[in-house]
Amino acid sequence: MTRTGAPAVLPWGRHYLAVRPDHFRVDYVINPFMDPADQPDPARALAQWQRMVATLEGLGARVEVLDQRPDAPDMVYAMNLGLGVLRPDGSAHAVLSHMRFPERRMETATARDWFARSRSTAYVGRDGVGAHFEAGDAFPFGDALVVGYGPRTDELGLKQLAVELGVRVRGFRITHPGMYHMDLAFNPLDGRRAMVCPDAFDEESAAALLALVPEPLVLSEAEALTFCANSVVVGRTVVMPACPDRVRAVLEGWGFEIVLVDVSEFHKGGGSIRCLTNPLDIVVGRDLPALPGGSVVLP
Repeated sequence: MTRTGAPAVLPWGRHYLAVRPDHFRVDYVINPFMDPADQPDPARALAQWQRMVATLEGLGARVEVLDQRPDAPDMVYAMNLGLGVLRPDGSAHAVLSHMRFPERRMETATARDWFARSRSTAYVGRDGVGAHFEAGDAFPFGDALVVGYGPRTDELGLKQLAVELGVRVRGFRITHPGMYHMDLAFNPLDGRRAMVCPDAFDEESAAALLALVPEPLVLSEAEALTFCANSVVVGRTVVMPACPDRVRAVLEGWGFEIVLVDVSEFHKGGGSIRCLTNPLDIVVGRDLPALPGGSVVLP
């Protein structure tokens, strides 16, 4: 417990994969933020990315860097390459993303080779066939993986994800076009707390997600669209692209420190700090009990 009586810190968030933005640009439109007429500045984007990495490393996190494919401008959003998990017995696994849009599917081949060097790999769907799953929709919280579905991840993919990892999966339907991934509307902070934007979900899912989090920091639509939930937590420090005043007051009242890092060039592609970083130290099987064949709970 901290001096404020806060729950234990997240048991993950100190080891990340990131993709150096050497070929980041906006070549197409697959979310409401993208406009090929509004291109990111390459030098500014690289400087912002380097500051983000330096900030994480300065907080004690380890960041591994993967080179970006020239034909994959969105590959810089490393969160969506795949969901890597560790078991208490030391074994490592990854469920690779099956991207909704073909413009991003070539990223999976590079991610597969990288993940396969250190862990076993599996798929929910592949090469445009089968259910889609994008790792930016999945987070551990409580006794389950919390997974958003709708715009990018298919509901049918949740069962396959549960089976591959042998864990409980709780699914929540996303309906907001601007919060098309779970990581734009949900962010675990510690064992009891998470940022949640109910406006991202249908009514039933929003109510179920709020009921799941003992102490939610409820975000308005306007607050969430600053990308404030698309942040990472290292211990008791939240590394954020923006922090509305009310959100800051709640976080600081809970004993968190806030570090702001400008990654606005990457907002032009529809992602922020969480999208740019993929946690590699998520443990399933301890906080998330292993289940025979996995199970799925929907609202």
